[in-house]
Order: sequence, then C-alpha cells, then structure tokens
Amino acid sequence: MNVKINTSAVCITLALSLYLSTISEIQILTDIKYILFPKDAHHPFNRVPSISYSKLINDDNSIDTEIFDSMREFGFFYVTNVSNYDAASELKYLKSFFALPTSTKMALAVKKHDSRNKNIYRGYGPVVENSGTQHKEMFNIGPHEVPTPSYKQTDSSLDKLRAISREQNVWPETGDVQFDEEFKKVFRLGVQIRIAIAQGVIRSIARSLKAEEFVSRFTEHEFSTLGLRRYPVRTRRSQNMNSEYDNVTLSELEHEDSTVTILTTFNCTGLQALYKKKYIDVPPSNEGFIINIGTIIEDITDMKIKAVRHRVKQVDFERHSIPFFFNPSFDANIRTSISGRLTAAGERSRIFGEWMRDYLPSVEPNLLEKSLTTDDGV
Repeated sequence: MNVKINTSAVCITLALSLYLSTISEIQILTDIKYILFPKDAHHPFNRVPSISYSKLINDDNSIDTEIFDSMREFGFFYVTNVSNYDAASELKYLKSFFALPTSTKMALAVKKHDSRNKNIYRGYGPVVENSGTQHKEMFNIGPHEVPTPSYKQTDSSLDKLRAISREQNVWPETGDVQFDEEFKKVFRLGVQIRIAIAQGVIRSIARSLKAEEFVSRFTEHEFSTLGLRRYPVRTRRSQNMNSEYDNVTLSELEHEDSTVTILTTFNCTGLQALYKKKYIDVPPSNEGFIINIGTIIEDITDMKIKAVRHRVKQVDFERHSIPFFFNPSFDANIRTSISGRLTAAGERSRIFGEWMRDYLPSVEPNLLEKSLTTDDGV
C-alpha cells in the first residue's frame, strides 16, 4: 500500500499542538487538522448535522427536517455558534470545583452521602471506589434558587417528591468570595442557555410531528438538572467494568437516557454511540452541545425519533463532561403518546412525577428515603 504523507502538514499540526491549550484554541487546531487531513468520508457521524443556536431558539422552521432526520437515523445532533456561551470558562470552574478539599465538597453532598445535610436530589456525589458500573464524581445543579417548598410527613409520597423536584440549589462556600460568585454566575447562565436549547428542540420536534400539545408537557420541567462530571482514570479494574456487548472497559455503562439531554463533552473523547449494531466514537462537542433524546420521548413521539444507546469508554486521561437533563413537567401526561397510544412508562405511571418516584431508586439506590417512594403508614 502506498500512503502519501504531507510532512509539512504534520510539522504544522505538531507545532501548533504544543502551543494551543484552551477549548477555543483546540477547536482551531481541530479545524486545521481536518483541512490538512480530510475526515474519513465513510465515517457515519460525519453526516450528523450542526444546527445554529440562533435558528433553533428563534424557531426557524428551515432546520426542522434536518433535526428530525438526524434524530431518526442517528439519535443525536449538534448545536453550535451559541451566543454568550463560554465552554472554556465552564471547564475551568468545573475543574476548580472538583479540586476543592473533600470537606468543602462534602458540605454540599446529597443526604445519601452525608445524613447531616438536608439536600436530597441536588448537590455533590463523590466517586464510589468499589463501583464497577460507573466511575465518576459529580455535582448537580437545578433551575431553582428559591427555598425548597415545605411538606409534612403526613403528605403523600408524591406530594413530598413534588417539593423535592423544586429543591433549592446548594453552592460552594470556599472563603474565596470571587470564586464562589463566579462559579454561581457561570453555571446559572449555563442552565439558562441549555433550557433555551431544550425548549427549542421540543418545539422543533412538535412542528415536525404537527403535535403542538407535545410542547405543553414541558412547561415546568421541575426535575431538570445540570450535572458536572469528572471521570478519573481507574486505578483498579475488574470484569464488571467491561461491556457485556463487546468487552470494552467502560467508565459509564451502555444505556439510553430518559428525556432530553443537552451534553457538553468539551474536547474530551470517550463517548460512543450505537449505530448499526456497532459502537462508534462521537466527536466532541467543543464549543457547542450534543443533543439526544431518551426512551420516554421516543415513546411519546410514537417511535418517530430514537433514543440512542451510548456509553463512555475508559480513557487514559481524566475526562470531564456536563450533561443537562431537561425533563417533562412533574404533572405532565406520560401515559399516552401523541397518537393516544399507551406508552411503556404509562403502564405504571400517569404522570412524570410518578415515573420518577420509581426510576430514581432504581438508578440511584438510597437517594430517596422510603417516605418519598411509598405511602405505607401515611
């Protein structure tokens, strides 16, 4: 085989890589690399579209077919050219947070990890070293800044959970006032940008399906959550860290999401999506976002768009990402699809809040106390 190598291009790329370090600079290098070394035309994800943020949030219906077709074939697409968004700043403050002393972070831990704390749903979660299924440190932020609604122990489990869905955020108090305020400012803005994107996605899907009532299921989105994630390099490995699908070592097992996900992977590789029975590397989001939907949305839309199965493979560097999960309203109907068909979730739950009452204990054991999941003794 005769392979032509452009030695000048190699030298240019290597030289630039020594000097470029920020997210925006890395994106410049990536663009140059693709000019000098054209992408594999046969890579399927090269056909995944990048949608303009401005067109999405301003309801430009010229993008609807592109979004719908991509969600139907690949299960995801990108949003780029996001005004007022600074990925490098988010990454900086994410790394700074996880570098804080353990005692500072544990003061924000959810009650599951520190029974002295009041926050149940949003807050800090340390790495669980003996877990083979996932290996990550996290900090969850919601859209709520007012005090958590009160509830009585005699209230129903559903009413208690309705209050928890509006749980007030907890924020780091490091003694560095400037850091604390900037951290809040950066991620409060991050939440609002992602909400705008998610709402634009929902409206676009509704237009494609000619089902405007779909939008009404997301008017409150109380449970929506922004998650800062750090995936450390594993120091120990065991068989239960490996995929049952192809035996690849993972830091996040194969799964589909549930609702709408707005994902930031910065310049980090590791994310893979299933396409035609094969897991394929998903190009990083860089300065934009990766958008996918989950099984509940797939079902409500009568399987017209798909929930892509994905995972995070173990890489030899510390990896960071920020998923934002945009959820239906607590009282949204998930029992029936757009066409009126009974959904899989609807076989057990009428509304989204009921579904979350069953779902959270299954994915995060001991996160919710028994009184939040059952009405026994009330």
